[in-house]
Amino acid sequence: MTLLSVELETAGYGRATVLRDVGFDVAEGGRLVILGGNGAGKTTTLRAISGLCQARGHVRLDGRDVMGLATHRIARAGIAHVPQGRGTIKDLSVRENLLVGATTRTRTEAAEDLERWVRQFPRLGERIDQNAAGLSGGEQQMLAIARAFMSRPRVVLLDEPSLGLAPKITAEMFASLDTVCRETGVAMVVVEQNADLALDVADDAMVLESGTIVAAGSADSMRGNDDVRRAYLGV
Repeated sequence: MTLLSVELETAGYGRATVLRDVGFDVAEGGRLVILGGNGAGKTTTLRAISGLCQARGHVRLDGRDVMGLATHRIARAGIAHVPQGRGTIKDLSVRENLLVGATTRTRTEAAEDLERWVRQFPRLGERIDQNAAGLSGGEQQMLAIARAFMSRPRVVLLDEPSLGLAPKITAEMFASLDTVCRETGVAMVVVEQNADLALDVADDAMVLESGTIVAAGSADSMRGNDDVRRAYLGV
């Protein structure tokens, strides 16, 4: 069953149109990875879904069109966004950052989920009262992801989650995301440069070039297509 349906006629900034005719569906618990080179329009796709840039078309969550709503209302509807660069609040502690993600929840629900995410990412538990500014890059990324899930979203958008991280930390992070999506039914849309790793945890993939879709299909079909690998995935 389709949970998220995206039909972007155009999207961009001011007079600059970045995307044209970009569309895809993601099922409940589904995992889609968006691949492509720098400037292909990957980040703009996520920003258009979250209401962070100009866009025309439709973004339907469980059949409800949220296109045109304010970003905070899209978030309340069930779409969480982990931006490139992590976006943690560095002057707040790990605990406080996590609770920011649960502002629409009851205290009991927030406490339950905080405990869950500390178990999922033990490093956060070890640093629960430390300011986010003192965390490593990998720890900040874990914190940003956990904070997004604290709102109990239906869909999580992740923009370059492996950027600047060591391979071991990246592998651990993707393994945790895979587990969480399987356990909760949350759908995931990931923009990622690490094609092989992202395809390992994805159900489907699409490749953007110059703001349009040039290839789409199952993750297995993308991994096995030599032309796609050479031209667009860099592998």
